[in-house]
Amino acid sequence: MNVAWNLEESKNESPISIVLIHGFGACKEHWRNNQRFCGEISPCYAIDLIGFGESSQPKARLHNELIEKNNFFYCFENWSQQIADFCAEIVKKPVLLIGNSIGGIIAIRASQLLQNKCVGLVLIDCAQRTMDDKRLSEQPIGMQILRPILKSLVKQRVFSQNIFKAVARPFFIEKFLNIAYPTKNNLNAGLINMLYKPTQREGASEAFRGFINLFNDYLAPELLKDVNNVKVDLIWGEKDPWEPLEEANKWFKSIRNIQSLKIIKGCGHCPHDENPKEVNKVLLEIIQQAI
Repeated sequence: MNVAWNLEESKNESPISIVLIHGFGACKEHWRNNQRFCGEISPCYAIDLIGFGESSQPKARLHNELIEKNNFFYCFENWSQQIADFCAEIVKKPVLLIGNSIGGIIAIRASQLLQNKCVGLVLIDCAQRTMDDKRLSEQPIGMQILRPILKSLVKQRVFSQNIFKAVARPFFIEKFLNIAYPTKNNLNAGLINMLYKPTQREGASEAFRGFINLFNDYLAPELLKDVNNVKVDLIWGEKDPWEPLEEANKWFKSIRNIQSLKIIKGCGHCPHDENPKEVNKVLLEIIQQAI
């Protein structure tokens, strides 16, 4: 499979590198306002996860489906292995992993695979995965009753493809971003096109099918409790509509290796892009401490 990535670096002798991991539906360019800044301090890589951006978009394989030569089980373990392999084969230095949304979960699991080759984690509005089966008891009773029907529907490729066609349009992407970016800062045609372009590739709907069928996968708090000797910093948009700040506060208070929680006022799910100036200040401090 092909993996797309880019690198920003200045002439420095930093002992570590930085790897940026995007969220669902995003791509390496979503770090456009952070990568060059970080690259002035340490070599900074941004990577497209399998299924997104310019990386391969293979056919999705779900649980109990046949393994074929060119299909792929879209899950956090396989994405995390992609990051770990990339760090071993391309980066070849100890790494600071920075992930947004599902990229946060992937960063945590990749740090476990990398062991002492990971020097720190920065989780930006890390996905809380409230729809996971392990959190089903927290859902309204109606959702609990309907869960088997929902699972049956989204397994059907014709169903997932039709949903994808409906949402993979500039109009819908703009509506989605208006929720994700409450300040509307940096929400422009360039951002919309950046997210829209990969959805027009032949296999884009397959990554969507794989992701919406992840009903039982890793949860960040469970992973974090097994991350030893790696410092974890949280950066959170104050007004994230999907990953509540209240939950991040619980993590900060209850998980021992989380050393900081920086709240970016007024921002939503992607504060690194919505207010890069403020987030870059926080990243500068974290990176300097890691070096």
